[in-house]
Amino acid sequence: MKYCLKFCFVFLMIVPSLLSKGQEKSVITTVKKFKPPVVQTTWGNSKSDAKVTKDEAVKMLSLPIKIIDSSGRNYTIDNYRFLYRSKSLVENEQTGQKEVSFTVTSDKFVTSPISKIWIDNIVNGLQSDEQFFLFDVMVKDDKGRLFFAPDLKITIQ
Repeated sequence: MKYCLKFCFVFLMIVPSLLSKGQEKSVITTVKKFKPPVVQTTWGNSKSDAKVTKDEAVKMLSLPIKIIDSSGRNYTIDNYRFLYRSKSLVENEQTGQKEVSFTVTSDKFVTSPISKIWIDNIVNGLQSDEQFFLFDVMVKDDKGRLFFAPDLKITIQ
C-alpha cells in the first residue's frame, strides 16, 4: 500500500511535467503584399453595362471570356459565376392580367465559354430586357496568385 501511494504520488508529479512543452520559437515570415493589376473583363466585344442585340448575344455566348490588363496581357480565369436573368409573363391571380416577371438562374463555371447545355437553353428563349451577369470572377496571374476581376453586366435589347 505504501508503494502504491508513492507510485501514485510520483506519477502525478511526473505526468504534468511531461505534458508541458517548453517555449518554442515561432518563425515569422513576412510576405510581400500583392497588389493585383488593374484588369478589365470582356466577353466578345462587350464590356460592362453593354447593351447588345439578340443576335450579338447568341454569338457572344459561344465566345470565351477574357481578362485583360492595360498593356493587353491576358489572364487565366480560375472560376466565375454566371447569372441569367430571364423574362417571362405571369398571370396575376387577383386581376387576371398578364405581368412581366423575371427569373434568375445562376451557376459556377471553371471553363470559358459557358457549357453547351446552358447556351442551348438560353438561345432558345432569349428575349429583350434579359440580362447576363458575370460576377466573382477569380483570375490567376503567372505566379499562381488569385485575385478578383471586375463584374460584367450585359443587357439584351
